[in-house]
Amino acid sequence: MLKYLYQSSYTVEGLKGLLKDGGSKRKEVAKKLVESLGGKLEAFYYAFGGTDVFLIIDAPDNVSAVAGAMAVTAAGGAAIKTTVLITPEEMDKAAKKKGTYSPPGK
Repeated sequence: MLKYLYQSSYTVEGLKGLLKDGGSKRKEVAKKLVESLGGKLEAFYYAFGGTDVFLIIDAPDNVSAVAGAMAVTAAGGAAIKTTVLITPEEMDKAAKKKGTYSPPGK
């Protein structure tokens, strides 16, 4: 499974729904969505600031992760920004993998 960070910002309509239903119900809806796409909801947090909700999910592939974000955004209650998360071990492997590159002007 791959890990993803969803950063969600509510629309006005989404905030109205949150006020009506409460935060726990939105977490359950998110969990159901992620599981229906073959994934697992690892963490769900509300926050202050420009981003209203942070989720960490495990998903089987990029297609499933994007499908979840598209479903939420298309519904109109929130917009999702998706970030692929990389483990420290994957970063170790990337650091050892060398490619050929020349900076501009050199």
